[in-house]
Amino acid sequence: MDGLSITLIGLGILLVLVLFAGAKTVPQGYNFTIERFGKYTRTLKPGLNLIVPFIDVIGKKINVMEQVLDVPHQEVITRDNATVTANGVTFYQILDAASAAYEVTNLEHAILNLTMTNIRSVMGSMDLDSLLSNRDEINDRVLRVVDAAVSPWGVKITRIEIKDIDPPSDLVDSMGRQMKAEREKRATILEAEGRRQAAILKAEGEKQAQVLEAEGRREAAFRDAEARERAAEAEAKATQLVSEAIAAGNVQAINYFVANNYIKALEKVATSPNQKLLMLPVEASSVIGAIGGIAEIARETFGAEKPVQPRATSRPPSSAPSAAPSPAQD
Repeated sequence: MDGLSITLIGLGILLVLVLFAGAKTVPQGYNFTIERFGKYTRTLKPGLNLIVPFIDVIGKKINVMEQVLDVPHQEVITRDNATVTANGVTFYQILDAASAAYEVTNLEHAILNLTMTNIRSVMGSMDLDSLLSNRDEINDRVLRVVDAAVSPWGVKITRIEIKDIDPPSDLVDSMGRQMKAEREKRATILEAEGRRQAAILKAEGEKQAQVLEAEGRREAAFRDAEARERAAEAEAKATQLVSEAIAAGNVQAINYFVANNYIKALEKVATSPNQKLLMLPVEASSVIGAIGGIAEIARETFGAEKPVQPRATSRPPSSAPSAAPSPAQD
């Protein structure tokens, strides 16, 4: 093999080495910075890239995917002098690889310390009750402050979340007693409100019942008055008829009127609940005569023509026997 062939082979090998030295592959999710003689020149994107071999070198390999950073526990004193322990997480993403590589040293440490400082500032400006009940507000306030602070570094803070807020054990016990007392207070208020509502409903029900009862009594009184009015009209009409009959000289009508009232009076006396023995100087012949008068009125009313039989009277027996009839004379 002559010298020319050896030279060509050497040049070919050198060319291959130069090509390999100038071709750079960047994986997805990363950006590489290029430095020429120690100065930043450009940023390589994911894929195949060509650089000037032996002059350009890769400076920083920057991860541009979203990353999470744990914020460790730290003590925070609230505005009302309560000491709590809090921790959280921070999500961030590098948008400018060159700024992240050359504007700050140890990017993660810087973000972590900045987040912890702002968490203490935000939580320290709040009362304990607001601190425990407004985590979303704390997250938003810390996020705005930290995101504005890291913007010159080419970093975007996507989310900051407070994971745990742990008050001291004695403070937790006090809060438990306070919550129990508050719930008992609410229960007492609700129970009193229920009794009040029940009393109101009961009073309204009793009022409605009294109104309905009064209306019922009114209706019953109206019906009784109407019945008494009808009875009085009937009695007046009967009295008018009897009066007309008496004025016409009808003795039977007089007997009927007297006998009717007489029998009613006897009926009231006989049916008295306190009356056990009735002794009246009543003449049976007078009652019988009154009843006979009633019968006469009935016969005259229905047109009966049968004469009334005279009442039989008892005779006292004679003191001497009557004389025997004399024999007939021939």
